[in-house]
Amino acid sequence: MSSLNDKLAAALSSREKRHIRRRLPVSTSAVDSSTDFTSNDYLSLATSPNLRAAFQSALSAAPQILGSGGSRLLVPTPTHVALESRLEKFFGAEKALLFNSGFDANVAFFSAIPQPGDVMLYDEHIHASVHDGMAASRIDPSNRIKFSHNSVVTLKRSLRRLLHENDDLRDGKASAFVAVESLYSMDGTFAPLHEIVQCIEEMLPRGNGYVIVDEAHATGIYGPQGRGMVAALGLEGRVLARLHTFGKALAGSGAAILTTELIRDYLLNYARPLIYTTALTYANVIGVECAFDMLENGSAEVLALHLLDLSKYFLELLRPQLESVPHELLCLPEHLKVAGPEDSSNTPSSPSFPPPTPIIPLLTPHPHSLAAHLSSLPQPLFTKAITWPTVPVGTSRVRVCLHAGHTRDDVKKLVEGIAGWAQAWLAREKEEATRWLYIAEGEGIGVWMESKL
Repeated sequence: MSSLNDKLAAALSSREKRHIRRRLPVSTSAVDSSTDFTSNDYLSLATSPNLRAAFQSALSAAPQILGSGGSRLLVPTPTHVALESRLEKFFGAEKALLFNSGFDANVAFFSAIPQPGDVMLYDEHIHASVHDGMAASRIDPSNRIKFSHNSVVTLKRSLRRLLHENDDLRDGKASAFVAVESLYSMDGTFAPLHEIVQCIEEMLPRGNGYVIVDEAHATGIYGPQGRGMVAALGLEGRVLARLHTFGKALAGSGAAILTTELIRDYLLNYARPLIYTTALTYANVIGVECAFDMLENGSAEVLALHLLDLSKYFLELLRPQLESVPHELLCLPEHLKVAGPEDSSNTPSSPSFPPPTPIIPLLTPHPHSLAAHLSSLPQPLFTKAITWPTVPVGTSRVRVCLHAGHTRDDVKKLVEGIAGWAQAWLAREKEEATRWLYIAEGEGIGVWMESKL
């Protein structure tokens, strides 16, 4: 075996021993939507017969559906231009620019837009794509600063220090970029967007502070017609850029950055993930158009309402079940342990803050065991065990994603499965403790201690 192979195999072996080696999920058949609690298909549009029929009809009528011919800069793509124009009107944005994925869009923006001498502040839970974009940027590593998750206090503290040390930033000659997600995919937490925007405006009155919001997991669910949390909070004119993706709630692929005309033009000239890649196929774009039809005609909002109702119902059922379970074994994160205030205005279009979330992390040091238990039930329930390095050390979890296609009965079965695993684990621990007590009492403490050495 070559030296390279030795090193690669050793790295994989190390992950195997620590139970963090990634593998593709395996299934001999498609997962039934009622048992899928792991995908990001929040509105269940991937299995929607209405969207499927609309997509097939649109494909039949379209003059072009295969390929795209090359890069956006190589060939004209009127279908893509038409979608961008639609997105500008729908989101109330100056300009929209399509990308092949949200990952590509974030890498493009954060590698190209920040200039030498600028500073970057980012939430500690920001997506890996933002990290890759920053790493490829011209910002000095010392000027890439993380702040505690959703903490405006630590954001202010970091910005205050930067203003004290950096004359150009204080004088408006350098810029500060702040990267956050409206809804965080692993925690189900919402960024305090209004407070963050207000902080940047107050501390950088020269207008050289810019907030960029990743709406990947909020698109289609929150805000008027699913326009996201920025629109729900009326902040469209106060953030520099928004990222909306089509591969989660909208059952498509691709993404769009909503920003200014100047930044769009700059990205066309300097964003490598856009310049040097083949554009989305015409079929991809047609599928996205069909999904936006459902956002605009209101049918998706009905699904979003049901989804958020299910999210509240799931937690109402689960919280009492966890009261008798040691939190060291299984618990909800702090922001979900206690029910929020009831608010009749808590709708996708006008949410109280924070609104319900379809992303519910079940914190446990044994995520693989819990996920395996759920998948082994007579009616298998599919969830995902998440460990480091996807989430910080000590925060392993099973990530539950609820979908609009679920029923209350589906959710009840999931809660019963979770509670059943916890009770079985506790029963095994009790049995083990009883067995060792029996050994200690029956055969003497010396034998017992020898067995423990």
